[in-house]
Amino acid sequence: MYTWVPPLQRKFQHRYVRHILLFVLTLGTATVFGDGPWYSVSLLAILGAHEFGHYFMCRWHNVDATLPYFLPLPLPPTGTLGAVIRIRESFPSKQALFDIGVAGPIAGFVTLLPLLWLGLRMSTVMRSDSPGLDLHLGDPLLVQAMVKLQFGTLRNGYDVVLHPMGFAAWWGLLATALNLMPFGQLDGGHIVYSIFGRRSSWISVATLAATLLLVLRSYSWIAMTIMLLAMAIFLGVRHPRIVDEDTPLDPRRRVVAFCALVIFVLSFTPVPIETFIK
Repeated sequence: MYTWVPPLQRKFQHRYVRHILLFVLTLGTATVFGDGPWYSVSLLAILGAHEFGHYFMCRWHNVDATLPYFLPLPLPPTGTLGAVIRIRESFPSKQALFDIGVAGPIAGFVTLLPLLWLGLRMSTVMRSDSPGLDLHLGDPLLVQAMVKLQFGTLRNGYDVVLHPMGFAAWWGLLATALNLMPFGQLDGGHIVYSIFGRRSSWISVATLAATLLLVLRSYSWIAMTIMLLAMAIFLGVRHPRIVDEDTPLDPRRRVVAFCALVIFVLSFTPVPIETFIK
């Protein structure tokens, strides 16, 4: 007697035409509706590094995943909704979950560092009291430090007008901070679950409460808060369980987790965007 066994599906099978088409479309919308090729190429390099960080770590742990899907958006100021990968199977261990979750933010952050520095070197300082609609970008700690190194202490009434490359790096910092928020199945949620296990649910609840409070300070938090609320409603605040969730992370990964916390602190700003008429 013979028993038929279906062949195992090969992992990491990709629809390359779809990925390339979405990348080209996103490059186009980011160039036209963003701030030109300096901006679009830099931003897609940061987003791509982030997602390929996840992807290559999936390959390392043999967790099936897609290549990055870049998401075009024919609207200013970004011209894109970012990029994502889809992980097609469950995480086999806490170590794999942690490595895959933390690799993206670290790769994106390392990529944006030289772009931010070069973008600031090509930026200019101008008076900030000219009439018209003013778009003010929040200053994460990293930006404040680099501006100080590049321009010294700015005089009252003056501000830095970012070069498009610096503008792309700023968006990269914002994306890094948002992804590292310790909530649910965001990258930061994967990290805190790897460290605290089921107790991470309370951290997700606290993060959601914090974003609701941040909306009172800046309306630019509305979109993120709505997304977190939707995730809480449809996916829940509890992270899907991993078989070895009670196994503590090794010291090396705890050091990497601390580095991710530092990156979050350097990238975060409580008031990302403000607009007002002078």
